[in-house]
Amino acid sequence: MEQNQQKLRKAVSDVSREIDRYYNELKLERQLGGIEEVEQAECKCCGLKEECTEVYIREVEECFCGNWVCGLCSEAVKERVGRSPTVAMQDALNSHRDFCQEYNATRLNPQLSLTHSMREIAKRSLENRNSKGLKLSRTTSYP
Repeated sequence: MEQNQQKLRKAVSDVSREIDRYYNELKLERQLGGIEEVEQAECKCCGLKEECTEVYIREVEECFCGNWVCGLCSEAVKERVGRSPTVAMQDALNSHRDFCQEYNATRLNPQLSLTHSMREIAKRSLENRNSKGLKLSRTTSYP
C-alpha cells in the first residue's frame, strides 16, 4: 500500500513538472509572438535606409501620402507645411524630394555628405545656444 502511494506521488509530481514546463513554453511563445519583425525602409526623399517595424512604416506612410520618409526628411516636410499652410503635404514632399535628389546628384557619396551636413547643423545649433548665454553643465553626485 505504501509503495503504491509513493508511485502515485511520483506520477503526480512528474505530471506537475510536465504541466509547468508546458505552461512556461507556452508563455514564452506568446511573448515571442508579440515581438514584431523589422524590415528595411528606404526614404522616398533622400534614399537613406532604416530598420523599422511594419506598424511604424504604415504610420509614417499614412502621414506622408503613402510615402515612407526618414525622420530628418519628415521634419523638413512638416516644417515646410507649417510655414505655409497653403502648401499641401504632397507638394511639400515633392519639393523636398527634388531638393534631396539635386543635393545627392552633386555629391560623390550622398549619405556621407548628408551626415556631414547634419553634423555642421548640430554644431551651429550648439554655437547659437552657447552664444545666447545658455550654459550646459554637468552635475556631480556625491555618495
